Amino acid sequence: MTTKINALYTAHARATGGREGTGSTDDGKVSVKLSTPKELGGAGGDGTNPEQLFGIGYAACFIGALKFVGGRDKVTVPADTAIDSSVGIGQIPGGFGLEVTLKISLPGVEAEAADRLIAEAHKVCPYSNATRGNIEVTLIRA
Repeated sequence: MTTKINALYTAHARATGGREGTGSTDDGKVSVKLSTPKELGGAGGDGTNPEQLFGIGYAACFIGALKFVGGRDKVTVPADTAIDSSVGIGQIPGGFGLEVTLKISLPGVEAEAADRLIAEAHKVCPYSNATRGNIEVTLIRA
C-alpha cells in the first residue's frame, strides 16, 4: 500500500542510452556519462552507473535523516558524520534486484545513542521508506 505525499520538492532528470548513455538534471547541476561495469557484461568505461548514483543518494539522504532525528531528539549529529554505502545488483526471479549496506560513522557519539539515532533515521529516511520490504538494507555502525 502506498501513501500519497504532498511533495515539497520534485527533482527532474533525464537519462538517454541506458547504462551506456548519459544522465542530467533539468537545472544543469548534474550531468554524468554512464558506463556498464564489466561485472554486468559491459566494457567498464569511465562513466558512473545507477548503483553508484543510488549509493550516493541513499547515503546523503540518510545523513539528512540522522540530522532530522538528532534535532528532534536533541542529540548533536557531528559535522563529520559519514556513510560508506555499498549497492549490490544481482538476479532475482523474474529480473534483477538490489541490496544495500550503509556503514555509518558518527564520530564522538556514544554507541547506544548512535544506535538509537540510526534506528530512528531508518524509520524516517525517504530512501529507507522506499526500499523497506523490497530489498535487503544492512545498517552498520562504524
